[in-house]
Amino acid sequence: MKNDLASELEFFILIARHGNLSAAARAMDITPPAATKRLAQLEAKLGVRLINRTTRSISLTKEGETYLSHATRIFEQLREMEDAVSSSKTDLRGLLRVNATLGFGRTTIAPLVSEFARLHPHVEVQVELTDKPVDLVEGGFDIAVRFGALPDQRLNARCLMTNRRFLCASPLYLEQHGTPTTLADLTQHRCIIHRQNDEAYGIWRFTRNQQNEVMKVQGALSSNDGDIVLGWALDGHGILIRSEWDLAKYLESGRLKVILPEFNLPSADLFVYYANRRNQTARARAFIDFLVERFDTQIRYKTD
Repeated sequence: MKNDLASELEFFILIARHGNLSAAARAMDITPPAATKRLAQLEAKLGVRLINRTTRSISLTKEGETYLSHATRIFEQLREMEDAVSSSKTDLRGLLRVNATLGFGRTTIAPLVSEFARLHPHVEVQVELTDKPVDLVEGGFDIAVRFGALPDQRLNARCLMTNRRFLCASPLYLEQHGTPTTLADLTQHRCIIHRQNDEAYGIWRFTRNQQNEVMKVQGALSSNDGDIVLGWALDGHGILIRSEWDLAKYLESGRLKVILPEFNLPSADLFVYYANRRNQTARARAFIDFLVERFDTQIRYKTD
């Protein structure tokens, strides 16, 4: 059971983070009326109004802003204190919030969380899968597992694995439409487009001999889901960009072939991001170390 102070601080932080009482109530596993009553009790205790409420939104008063600033700092210090005095790293406790991408989070991170949960049964793990990168601090996440470059230079990161990207197509497609020999040839081919975040639609960027080249491609099929576009490539619908993590078994079996390998694409290295090492909880550090170990094991197993 959380002590009253920690629970009170967390409650107000959640209200400010989510921007409404109903979302904070769901996060605290209480009813909206209970959340309203709890806020009223907190304001009565302090003798000030912390939040301005309308029918559609809430905003913090000047006193609310001050309370939030101190509450955030004190709550983090309480978490740090609990971690520092815990009996051992094997007896981890508390809440761990993890963000990951949709497909990879579902197929790879979720099973790893399951394994971690068996090792540390007293840790409560909340996994949220999102297509777009999130603000770790605003979202209240301890860590995020993401492919690609560091989205925010204020964050810290550990690389879980290197992960090159390639152009690929099925033998069936190449037999029917021919194999491109230059980047310019791509404009004459059906390209399967994976829509990701705010990337320009159908713009593929390459590097060769330190020279950058940009191609505008087109095709009849596109999706924001990586598994869907990979399936279309396997069915022979066109040329696709995918990472070696996704392609390995299909390249080995011959169901897909790499084309134009002399042109390099932006890498899709896998990172685990976190906001501040100094204030990081023991459970977050343990999960990061766990991920690093597991991915290292998987990579060594694949290369043996």
